[in-house]
Formats: sequence, C-alpha cells, structure tokens
Amino acid sequence: MSTQVLIVGAGPTGLVLAIALARRGVVVRIIDRNSGPGQASRAMAVHARTLEFYRQLGFADAVINQGIQIDAIHLREHGEDIVALPLRDIGAGLSPYPFVLAYPQDDHEHLLVAQLRAEGVEVEWNTELESFTQDEWGVRAVLEHGDDRVTCSSAYLCGCDGARSRVREALGLDFAGGTYNHLYYVADVQTAGPPNQDLVGHLAAHTFALMLPVRSRGMQRLIGILPDGAPAHADFEAVRPVLEPLLGIRVEQVNWFSTYRVHHRVATRFRVDRCFIAGDAGHVHSPAGGQGMNTGIGDAINLAWKLAHVLQGRADAALLDTYEAERIVFARKLVTTTDRAFQLIVSQGPGGQLLRNWLLPHVLPALSGLSAARRTLFKTVSQVMIHYPDSPLSAGRAGDIIGGDRLPWVPDNFVPLQSLDWQLHVYGHTDPALAAAAQALRLPLHAWPWTEAHAHAGLLEDAAYLVRPDMHVALALPRQETDVLQALATRLKLRFGRDS
Repeated sequence: MSTQVLIVGAGPTGLVLAIALARRGVVVRIIDRNSGPGQASRAMAVHARTLEFYRQLGFADAVINQGIQIDAIHLREHGEDIVALPLRDIGAGLSPYPFVLAYPQDDHEHLLVAQLRAEGVEVEWNTELESFTQDEWGVRAVLEHGDDRVTCSSAYLCGCDGARSRVREALGLDFAGGTYNHLYYVADVQTAGPPNQDLVGHLAAHTFALMLPVRSRGMQRLIGILPDGAPAHADFEAVRPVLEPLLGIRVEQVNWFSTYRVHHRVATRFRVDRCFIAGDAGHVHSPAGGQGMNTGIGDAINLAWKLAHVLQGRADAALLDTYEAERIVFARKLVTTTDRAFQLIVSQGPGGQLLRNWLLPHVLPALSGLSAARRTLFKTVSQVMIHYPDSPLSAGRAGDIIGGDRLPWVPDNFVPLQSLDWQLHVYGHTDPALAAAAQALRLPLHAWPWTEAHAHAGLLEDAAYLVRPDMHVALALPRQETDVLQALATRLKLRFGRDS
C-alpha cells in the first residue's frame, strides 16, 4: 500500500504519532537521520496526561513499570535542605495516574520503537529528508539513505524533527523567540550511598541543579547550568566541585555527560497545506516543569485522529485546521509561563531572592499540606488542564465541564476510551431521543448510574458529553440536545462509527 503519512523524526513525538496512526489503520512511514534511539536524552518526566494517552493505546503499565514514581521534591540552597514537598498521590481523584513519573527518554524511545514494531512499522534509521514539494494531490519527498536517494509520495507529511527541523525550515516558518544565556549540562552518574528515590533541586541566582533517579540504570540523572567560566566543551570535572556540595552528593561514576543550549521559541504556524510540524519542531521552552516532551506527545495525539479521519473519509478536510488552532494556543501560553517561571527561579533580582529565601522555604511547606494547593499543583504540571474552549469542535457547558475540556476521570469511565474513537457519555438517565440519535449516527453510547463521584468530578446529572477520540469533550449537552450533536456531524461531515 502507498504511504499515507510520512513522519520525519523518530523521537517521542514522531513515534507516538506513528503508533496512533497505525492503530487506526493508516499506512505510515517514519524516518530518522540518526542510527537509532537517542543515547544522551534529557527529558525525564512523564506526566499524568501522557500516561492517560498511553493507557488509551495500551502500554501505560509498561511505562510505569520501567519508570520510578517520585515520592517527594527536596529543595536545597547553600548546600542545605530548605523544604521537602510530598508528591505521592498528589493527584488522587483527578487521574488514574496521580503521580509524577521519572522515565529517561532513551528508555522511553526504545519502548515506543517496540510498540511501533508491534504495529508492523519499522523506523527507517540513517534516513534523512533532503527536500519535498506539495500540491493539492499530496507530498513528494526526496529521502537520502547513505549514498542512495529515493522518492516517497504521501498524502501528508509531518515534521517531528526537533528544534532544528528541516521540515519547518523548508516551509519557511519563522521560529520566533530567543536563547537562554546559560549553557546547560546533563549527565547520568552513580552516586555514593543509598540510591536516591526523590527529585532533589538546588536553586540559586544564575544557577540551578536537579537530580532524579533513573531506575533502569541504577543511576541518577543530573541536569543543571554550567558554572560561570567553564568552557563550552567542559566535561564533568568542571561541574563536580560546584555540583556535589550543592546537591549533597558524591559522584563515583559518570556514565555520560553533555552540554546544550536551551531556547524558548514557537513557530508562526503548525501547518502549511499538507505539511504539519509537531513537538520541538513547533515549540521549545525552558525545562521548568518538564513540559516539553509531554507537550510534543500531546501534539501527536491531537493530530493523529484528525489525519486518520480525513484520510479514511470520516470527516471533511476542514477538521485538520483544528490541529493548529488548538495546539498553537497552548504552545504559546506554555512557552510564556515556563520562561517567566524559569527566569524568576534563577533571577539575581529581588523577585528571585524573595522566591528562594522566603516563599519556597516558608510558604510552600504550609501550602503542601492543603489538599486544594496540592490539587492545583498537580493540575498545573500534569497537563490534565489543557483544554480547547475556542475550538470549532467545542461547544456547550454541563456542570463544570465546557466543550474542549479533558473528560474528567472517575473510576470506569476511561475504559471505553480505548476504542480510540468518538463516543457519548451519560451520567444518569439516558433520554430515548438521544439513544435513537446515537444509533442513527452509529455513535457508541455509554451510560453510568449517577453517583457522588460524578458530582465531585464536575459532571452534571443526566447531561450528555460527546467525547472526542483524544479524550476531550467536544460537546457538553446539559439537556442531551440531539440537534447540537447532529449539527456538528453535518458541519464537519463527521462519520462517528467506523466501517466494519
């Protein structure tokens, strides 16, 4: 069969996009200029929303079993602990995954490659995109593999090829933003003493350092800012005298060490006709909150079902416009907020001093004991609050849920989402008219008897919720309005049910 989607770049974003497309029967081809999955990875945090997507795809448990749940954050300054924030079950009641998971990107990529192989798709390593053209019929790309040049025709092309994206550059998209002055390092090391199971962070003016456990290696991941005066080609020994007292550790073995620059940029567009960009090709930002990789995976999940629908004749091509409309708004907001947070953390000014010397050691411990504060922190970091209220796919309000919100989790209601397809949820009584309309539209309908857990999650009794394939609510229908449901189907020529 001919390629329907060519994916350039086999990092987490490209791999998840390929898996989500292949699961839906789309013929994909994925290439990467490297010889295999990354070795010196930096991304460590896998947040709850990503695990929810992985549950939908069937491999969340495998990721959790290979990662390590972070029990607490220990913040240090001047070589001393100043505050410890417990993280265990911080999101209890909000997600089936109420924790922060540490899982190194290199292990992560190997797992995703294996998941993709199980779908019958192999990554074409050592293969580079040379050029491409597009017209109303499709995309024609020239690929380089060693000394060979081959052409590949596809209906769509997706650039998941990182911050230096050749796809983005070829499309002529501006990548506005800047670069932080500091040079960063990342290392895998073995430390003396019992293995650390928590996230340890040091904060100070113009510097920070983090340590996270890496279970599969039996080692620790270190991330930080290279000390002033250290050369760009520095090795770990340039960091050791400063780092060890900051984090209160003694490094016995260095597995690998590298330095890198951090940027904060967002592309002007995420789509040009039949070509899309996702992940770091579209947005890069500070490491604050571990948001980068998780955001790219969210891009992939959002784009995959829309491409599949259009390719399989289940929706009008206008559906593809909603990818950029939904994801670029979040990317811009994320870059702004992570940039401000990071600049404040390392600031030498009064704001940074206030944060480090008073707010963190005195206010955070008090707040961490409040369930509302813990829930807010989890919602902010875990990406369960990402929503698309202004999307053409979003409408209505029922209870606290508006069109575009993530479907709130209550026990059992995420199970049907593994169909990877549209569905109606009713919490309470189902009107016969809605049941008839759903049957006519070939739209699966799932109903649960009303409980206090549903009310606590913000759902409305006897309301209906049209859930998208990516687990967001499209329509919140307080009175089970069938005309609104029919109008959306008509406008985008949606066919909710798959052909058997």
